[in-house]
Amino acid sequence: MRVGLLGGTFDPVHVGHVFIAEEARIRLSLERVVFVPAGNPWLKVHHEVTPASYRVEMVRLAIAKHAHFEVCTIEVERGGPSYTVDTLDDFRRKFRNQELYLILGLDSFVDLPLWKEPERLVQLSRLVVVPRLGANLPEFGEVASKIEGMSKDNVVVLDSPMIGISSSGIRDRLSRGLPIDYLVPGEVERYIIAHGLYRQRDS
Repeated sequence: MRVGLLGGTFDPVHVGHVFIAEEARIRLSLERVVFVPAGNPWLKVHHEVTPASYRVEMVRLAIAKHAHFEVCTIEVERGGPSYTVDTLDDFRRKFRNQELYLILGLDSFVDLPLWKEPERLVQLSRLVVVPRLGANLPEFGEVASKIEGMSKDNVVVLDSPMIGISSSGIRDRLSRGLPIDYLVPGEVERYIIAHGLYRQRDS
């Protein structure tokens, strides 16, 4: 069985996340895609992050109608900083016979050498890199030279339309009172409005 893991802060989750998950599922013949909201993202310790309970619920709402998607709260429940390698270790122990695909945005792929135990990430999963609108894909060797064991055999660049939507951009629009129609699923937009999220906060 092939399983995709899509981690992130999801602050908030948006239609780009859902689109990427579906593209990866179809193009890589994944049985399912698991969304893994970060509990305490270590790369964002100096930024305000919405409480995990809100972010998890927004993901649940965003994927509720997708039979092949599910949410896993392992990082939220674990406590402490969220490290992807720990999550992959947990998934590998629980699902020994599954082939894991770690879905990464281009910015995350570039920063991968800075992550905890990046060499174990390429041992535990295949990496799926999602290009981003307006950003150039770096030479593979630039990243691979910094991570032992990385090769083109365990990295897939997803050939799909590029999405120019970002969570920070959505937060910025909301803080300025601008609409976010079509940027997030309708259920998520209603949840954000009902709970007064992202009003007058830094992007």
